Amino acid sequence: MISNLPDKPSQPGRSAGYRGVLETYRPLLNIPAHTLTITLLEGNTPLIPMPRLGQELGECDLFVKFEGLNPTGSFKDRGMTVAIGEAAGAGARAVICASTGNTAASAAAYAARAGLRSIVLIPQGKVAAGKLAGAMAYGAQIVQVLGSFDDALNLVVEITRSHPIALVNSLNPYRLEGQKTAAFEICDVLGSAPELLCLPVGNAGNISAYWMGFQEYHQLKRTGLPQILGVQAAGAAPLVLGHPVDKPETVATAIRIGRPARGEQALLAAEQSGGEIIAVTDEEILEMQRRLAIEGVWVEPASAAGLAGLAAQVRAGRRAVRGQRVVAICTGHGLKDPEIIAQRAAAPVAIPVEMKALEAVILPKEGEK
Repeated sequence: MISNLPDKPSQPGRSAGYRGVLETYRPLLNIPAHTLTITLLEGNTPLIPMPRLGQELGECDLFVKFEGLNPTGSFKDRGMTVAIGEAAGAGARAVICASTGNTAASAAAYAARAGLRSIVLIPQGKVAAGKLAGAMAYGAQIVQVLGSFDDALNLVVEITRSHPIALVNSLNPYRLEGQKTAAFEICDVLGSAPELLCLPVGNAGNISAYWMGFQEYHQLKRTGLPQILGVQAAGAAPLVLGHPVDKPETVATAIRIGRPARGEQALLAAEQSGGEIIAVTDEEILEMQRRLAIEGVWVEPASAAGLAGLAAQVRAGRRAVRGQRVVAICTGHGLKDPEIIAQRAAAPVAIPVEMKALEAVILPKEGEK
C-alpha cells in the first residue's frame, strides 16, 4: 500500500494531479471503508524557509508550515475533510461543532460540499469576525451560547448522544487522522523529521495529531522523531497551570480554551517527544505576529504562539537551537482575525493631490537614509 504514496508532494502549492489529504494518504489513515472523499484540495501547504528569522532565533534552519493556505484559511480543513467524509459515508444528514472560529468555518465549508446541514455553537464574546463570516457564508446555522467554549462543547457532546447529528469537533477521532497528514508532508518535503517542532496549543487536538503522525511515519519510513514545543497563551494555559481555566482570556482567540478536550494526550505527546508545553504573554504573541509579517507571512495571533514560545526560551537561555532544523506550525491566515492589526496600526496619512505633498511624506528627510 505504501508504494502508492508520492515520495514528495509538489511544493509549494497544489499541482494539477493533487487530490487532497484523504486520497493522497488514505493507506495511512485509520478510517472506515465507508468514508467518502469530500475534498476542497486541502493540504500540501508550503514549508517556507525563514533564514533571517532563523538567524535571529539562534542560528537555526527555520521553516514555517503555513497552514493558513488551506481552503478555509486554517489547519482545521485537514481533519474536517476526513470527519465530514466519514459522517457522510455513514449516512449523516447533519453535523455539529462548538468553535472559537476556525472549526466553524471549516465544518460549514465541508458540510456544504457534502450537501449536509451544519450547526455551529460559538461562545459568548470574542469570536473573530473573519471566522464567523466564513461559517455564515458557507450556510451554517450559528447559535451563540451565553458561556465559554467549554460550555458550548459540553452541549454539542450531549446533543449528539441523543440525536442523529454527527460531532465533528476534535473529539472525533477522524479529525486527528486528517490532521496528522501535516506531519507526513513535513517528512516528505524535508526527507526526515525536524529536530524541533513548535506549535500553538488550544483544544490540544493538533499537537496530539502531529505526534501521532510523526510516530507512524517513523515506524514506516524511519524518518526520525522531533522534540515538540507546545505553546499556550498565558491567559488560557490550563496545561501549564495544571488545572482548568474557567474564564480563559487572550487576544489569540483560536486558543482561548480553558479545558482542552485532548489535554492529557497533548501532555503525553510533549513528554514522549522530550519536549514541553509552555505559555507566553499576549504581547509576545503579537510581537511574533508582527515579526512574521516582516517576512511576508501574515498569520492570525494564535498561529504566532509556537514561534513566540521558542523566542522566549532562546532569550531566557533555556533552549539552544543553533544548527538545528526547526519547523513552526502557523495554523491560520491573518485574514481570519484582522481586527488586531487594524486596531493597532496607525491611521493612513491623508494628503492633497499634490506631488510635493507625496514627496514630503514618502521621501527621506535630509540627513536620513
